[in-house]
Amino acid sequence: MNELFERVKMLKKEKDAVILAHYYVDGDVQQVADYIGDSYYLSKVATTLSEKVILFAGVNFMADSAKVLNPNKKVILPDITADCPMAHMVTTAEIKKVRELYDDVAVVCYINSTLELKAESDVCVTSANAIKVVKALPNKNIFFIPDKNLAHFVAEHIPEKHFIYNEGFCPVHNYMAAKYVQDIKKQYPNIKVLAHPECPRLVLANADYIGSTSGIIEYAKASNDKQFLICTENGVSHKLKEDNPDKMFIFNDLSVCPDMKKITLQSVVNSLESLTPEVEVDENSRKKALKPLEKMLELAK
Repeated sequence: MNELFERVKMLKKEKDAVILAHYYVDGDVQQVADYIGDSYYLSKVATTLSEKVILFAGVNFMADSAKVLNPNKKVILPDITADCPMAHMVTTAEIKKVRELYDDVAVVCYINSTLELKAESDVCVTSANAIKVVKALPNKNIFFIPDKNLAHFVAEHIPEKHFIYNEGFCPVHNYMAAKYVQDIKKQYPNIKVLAHPECPRLVLANADYIGSTSGIIEYAKASNDKQFLICTENGVSHKLKEDNPDKMFIFNDLSVCPDMKKITLQSVVNSLESLTPEVEVDENSRKKALKPLEKMLELAK
């Protein structure tokens, strides 16, 4: 393993490459990354890089966004099959239908979506900035795609707006059960429940804190509590344990994203050696998808 770590270090220098990693990939990959974060943080970082090559340790919608924001850089994704099921859970035809029904609708696209969907949207959001961005929009009607759970969470904070809901969801978060949370709370009466807003509403109703992956990490670090149930993908355990060696974290064994776990240390090495697979985005699609991403970065400042 140490040999692979050293190999990555050498290749980054040799290829003028930088590694961006999401909190949900394996801990070994996070260890070799230059920047680790949630979707919002990584979107911001992607606009500030000087390196010629960006290796994205995450799923393909993240690498696509990095390419949209950095058209003159080479963006590589160690496993091109690393996808996000939720990213496909709405169609452009459905977006067009909603636009026909509502004159002033804003199509708010969760960053966990395909390039095609971003191109048909007015603004992108992440779980970290969704409430702030939607509040800043002048539109009364909001078509929030593709995640229903995050949409309901945002809607509860902005009752003055009318939300049109899509039925998409993240399989990892959506299958989190309220009964499981309640059972853990009975077992550990002092435990704090930290949940991602992609979880179902009944799970969120049992949470002490609801926030993005980075929000969960920050809350756990600042808290004086010692026991936490973490209701999000298990990859975040690497950072939580690193920051809080004296605290106990419980994760649901089923909360694993198989696509995120396709990015391994060996695949990172292979990708840096060959500078493949390269993420390609045609210029027309890039320009269309760039507008909602730039609007997000502007409104979320």
